Amino acid sequence: MAVLVTGGAGYIGSHMVWSLLDSGEDVVVLDRLSTGFRWALAPEAKFYEGDIADRALLANIFKTHAVDAIIHFAGSVVVPDSVRDPLTYYENNTVKSQALISAAVEAGVPHFVFSSTAAVYGTPQQAVPVAEDAALKPESPYGSSKLMTEIMLRDTAAAHDFTYTALRYFNVAGADPLGRTGQSTAGATHLIKVACETALGRRTKLQVYGTDYATPDGTCIRDYIHVTDLTDAHLKALQRLRAGEKSLTANCGYGRGFSVLDVVDCVRRMSGRDFAVETVGRRPGDAAFVVADGSVAANELGWKPAHDDLDFIVRTALDWENHLGRRNQF
Repeated sequence: MAVLVTGGAGYIGSHMVWSLLDSGEDVVVLDRLSTGFRWALAPEAKFYEGDIADRALLANIFKTHAVDAIIHFAGSVVVPDSVRDPLTYYENNTVKSQALISAAVEAGVPHFVFSSTAAVYGTPQQAVPVAEDAALKPESPYGSSKLMTEIMLRDTAAAHDFTYTALRYFNVAGADPLGRTGQSTAGATHLIKVACETALGRRTKLQVYGTDYATPDGTCIRDYIHVTDLTDAHLKALQRLRAGEKSLTANCGYGRGFSVLDVVDCVRRMSGRDFAVETVGRRPGDAAFVVADGSVAANELGWKPAHDDLDFIVRTALDWENHLGRRNQF
């Protein structure tokens, strides 16, 4: 059997492809390369350049390869962009996901693992780890578009021979410890990547959005998860679905958080370099504390993170930034 990875040339998707291949899976990738890179793909993966809503292309892929599962990463992910351009986010994340799910049902593909987000929760009301049964109150078109896809998956599973797992990511960071892929998107907004780029002189400064939150150092606290731990959760979700288990929604996070200034200090220490940090006003919608309750993933998937260590996350991110710097010299 084969696994179709949509968005497999992107940041998390390219790590997923390597993890699947390392596990002996036959992997097919569909990516339109709007933000991904062909060079980031493992050469053993079978690659199709195109859109996830192209029903003819999907039919050809399903006809050519014995696909029994889809791991769906393709979509738009920058929250402020979704506020400025909501219709593009609803098209890319919701409408096109509907086309993909529909094509999967039509072709008899029984299993689906979905890249969702903690943004479906909105701003937590308390500074405690967020569980899957928390109120779903997305505060951006990005979060709403992902929640809509979760609802489509739920209703599709109720009507068809189809099971899914929706994994709600918290803050994904780091890079492949073997140096095969990493976060390569220009202009990325992820804090750890931005801090690493600033430490290496690729940005002039890092901006901290607010230092007056009700946290120990006044900056926001987030749950940072290493990307290879995240792909391991997907592998376990895939194995669970293939074993005949029911559909599931699970958080992916470590259950503890670090502040913005914790991350800045870690990057300075791991890189051995100081860099400029500018404090600016709060961004609308930024919660003071967002940390995952990961007990469902632990209990249902048997997921045991291997890299719950901020130093390791930052070290792999810095190693990848150095690799990109060498790559861009040629």
